[in-house]
Amino acid sequence: MDIIESVTLTVADPEAARRFYTTAFGLDTQIRLRASDADTTGFRGFTLSLTVSGPADVDGLIAAALAAGATPLKPAAKSLWGYGGVVQAPDGTIWKVATTEKKDTGPATGRIDEIVLLLGVADIAASKRFYVERGLTVAKSFSRVYVEFDAGASPVKLALYRRRALAKDAGVAPEGTGSHRVVIGGGAAAFTDPDGFEWEAAALTTAP
Repeated sequence: MDIIESVTLTVADPEAARRFYTTAFGLDTQIRLRASDADTTGFRGFTLSLTVSGPADVDGLIAAALAAGATPLKPAAKSLWGYGGVVQAPDGTIWKVATTEKKDTGPATGRIDEIVLLLGVADIAASKRFYVERGLTVAKSFSRVYVEFDAGASPVKLALYRRRALAKDAGVAPEGTGSHRVVIGGGAAAFTDPDGFEWEAAALTTAP
C-alpha cells in the first residue's frame, strides 16, 4: 500500500447522498457510497476537506452545499492559514472547504484542486509510524500535531491530526462513539488502524 485507492462513506441512503454530493460539490467518482445502518453518535473522528483556488470558490461551494441540505458548522472566514468554512452533509459527514488565499485573484472557477481525508488520532507519532510501516510516504510533518502523506496518483490525500484539534477545527465537540462511517481502500489486505479506522483490500475497491 502506497496510496489511498478509494474512500467510501457508509450512509443510510446512498442515493440521497449521491444527489447531495453531485449537486453541492460536483463529486462523482472521487467519493464512494455504501449503505449502512451502523450506530454512530457525535464526532466520527474524521473530516474531508476540499481545497480550492480562492475565497469565491469557497463561498460558492458552501452556498451550494447549504442549498442542497447541508448544516453550517463554521461560517466561511479568514484565518491565519487562509479562508474557509465548514458544513455537515445530510449523511453526517463533516466537510471543510478552504483556500490558502485570503483574496481572490480572479473569478470563481468551480474547480476542486485537492480532496484531503483528515483522520483524528490519539497519538500522532504512533499513527504516523503505523502508516509508514504500511508503505505510505510522509510529505509533511509538524511535530506531534499534523502529518500529511504523499497522495501519488490517488484522488484523495491522507492526513493525520490530533482528534481534539480536528474536532475544534470542525466546530464540533470531540466526543463520539460507534462507527466512523468511513472505509478506506488500499493495499493487499484489510486492516484496522490504531484509532479504529477500517481499511479494505484494494481488490474490493473496484466496486462502484
